Formats: sequence, structure tokens, C-alpha cells
Amino acid sequence: MILKALSLLNYKNFDSKSFVFNDKINCIVGNNGIGKTNILDAIYHLSFGKSYFNPIASQNIKHDEAFFVINGDYEKEEKTEKIAISLKRGQKKVIKRNGKIYDKFSEHIGFLPLVIISPADRDLIVEGSDTRRKFIDSVISQSDKNYLNQLISYNKTLAQRNALLKYFALNHTFNRDTLEVYNEQLNNYGTVIFEKRDAFLKDFIPIFKSRYEAISNGNELVDLVYSSQLAEQDLSSLLKNAINKDKALQYTSVGIHKDDLNFDIEAHPIKKFGSQGQQKSFLIALKLAQFDFLKAQSGVNPILLLDDIFDKLDEQRVSQIIKLVDDENFGQLFISDTHADRTEKAVKQVHQSYEIFKL
Repeated sequence: MILKALSLLNYKNFDSKSFVFNDKINCIVGNNGIGKTNILDAIYHLSFGKSYFNPIASQNIKHDEAFFVINGDYEKEEKTEKIAISLKRGQKKVIKRNGKIYDKFSEHIGFLPLVIISPADRDLIVEGSDTRRKFIDSVISQSDKNYLNQLISYNKTLAQRNALLKYFALNHTFNRDTLEVYNEQLNNYGTVIFEKRDAFLKDFIPIFKSRYEAISNGNELVDLVYSSQLAEQDLSSLLKNAINKDKALQYTSVGIHKDDLNFDIEAHPIKKFGSQGQQKSFLIALKLAQFDFLKAQSGVNPILLLDDIFDKLDEQRVSQIIKLVDDENFGQLFISDTHADRTEKAVKQVHQSYEIFKL
């Protein structure tokens, strides 16, 4: 799968900009604040229907403009695919594939597999469990539509149950039968989600460890540990046992929305015991493992976006990463960097065609 051309209209800091890309490596270089990351984010937007960096859709419209449009021309399985995303202020976002509007955004997820590696990924280490759950969910959802639907249903039911608990508290009332309806639905959806997360991580963790070993030359032992309340007890029992606590808190305190993924180095949390370089290597290995998993599931090479990844990495680790992507297992690659010379030196090690775009 190849992104052949990209055009932007009123997207972030660009009024109008077009690119024709190389099939292998594309380097976008320039000073900070000039919009390198915004170009990568536009490509991400075409795959996921949203920005990687700013979830507030209207804030991706250029200042003082009324709308934005992103157009991407792809070549996938020897077919041309035209994807367009547009948003007018005060209206809903529209995603089109070959001129036809999607009824649901979820129908588009997974059609254009993509992995981004960015400094913003550090949130996976330093932020709360919600960020790590979203990572797991985004990987599984790109190849499993049923999982995405179960997750949407679970979150909708969870919101309804929480609203009911608040209603009980405000009105000094309680109806166990009504609550049980939501408990049953949460148990049905949550059990499927837990089983799929568990199965996914059993496949994913060995891939991740292999990638980290290649980046670090096997100098450190790392691990991912899945933490879920459902590993000890079924969700139906957990909900029943937590009812008094939930009534007091006025929200649901147990379930798969409390799952976490622990990041360890040498059996200790990498957040506390990993250096900046180790943390960055950990995140890159995590994303390259995501690439491997998506490729195996979809049968196509995902697009790989590397946003400013050379910063804070020593030359040896940069060299290792470049070597990793220097084979036919990788498809199209986009790299952003502030140093044109550094980027060109790195990509010259790679036996692939490349293009450098200076902003």
C-alpha cells in the first residue's frame, strides 16, 4: 500500500499544499514550527479519521478559515483509492472513499493500516492506564471490526450504568433489577474484550521483545504485563461484589475499562528505572511490533510515520533503527526531522529510493 499524493487545504498551519511522494522513503525536513509534524498528522488523519495530536477536530482547521480538506491518493492491491476528509466549523466531519461518504467512521478503520512513532508516544509511559488501553484497542481494532463494535457497545453501556448510579444517588432510590440489565450487558461485552486483549498480547509480547532486542543489541530485558481484574474473576461477579462501592462512588469501579499494560525493564517499571534512551527504544520497539502485527493481520505493509525520532537517541540506536527498516518487510516510510544533513546521512545507509522535502 502506497500513498502516492497528498493535498491539504486549510489544515493546521497550511493554507494550500500538495505533495507527490516516493514509494519508499520520504523525508520532511525543516525548522521547528514549520509544519513537518502536521504533514504526518494529515496522513494519520486519512487512516484513522482523526488527528493523532489534537482530538478537538475544529482546532485542526487553519485559523480564521471555515473548513479543512485532506485528500490522499493511494495505491492498494493494484487499485487506486481516493480518500478525502473534510470538516466545516459547526458541522460533522465527513470521510469519503472514492467519492462515497462512510455512514460510520468505524467502517474506515483498518482500511489503510498505519503506525506512527512520535515523541508524543511518551504519554504511553508517563500517563495513566487509559492511554495504554487505547494503544491496545487501536491495534486490535485495525484488524478486528467485531472487537471495535464490542468496545463501542461496552463504553455506551458503561456510560448508561454510571448515569443510573448517579440517578439513584440524586433521588435516594435504588432498583437492583434495572442495574442488573446493565450488569449483564457489560459482562457480555467485557468478557469478549478481555479474551481478545489477552489473546492479542500473548501474540504481541514476543514480537515486541524481539524488536527491543534488535534495537538495544540485547543489552536489556524488557516485558509487557497485562493487568486485568477479569484475570481473577468474571465481570458479573466483580460487578455484584462492588455494588456498595459503586453506589457510594456513583460510577462503575470494576471492569475492562480498568485494565492496564505494565511496561517493565529488568523487572522494574521503565517509567522510574529507564533512561531517556531506553524509554525511547522501548516505545519504538512497541510501535515496530505493532507494525509487524498489523502486517500479519492485513497482508499489506502499513505506512510507517517516524516523527522526530532521531532526537535523544545516540548514533548507534539510530543506525540500528535504520537497518531494521532497510528491507522489503517495510513498505512506505515517512520521516520528519529538523536536521536535513542528519536525515540524509541516515537514509543513505538504506538501499531504497528516497525523496527529501524541505519546508
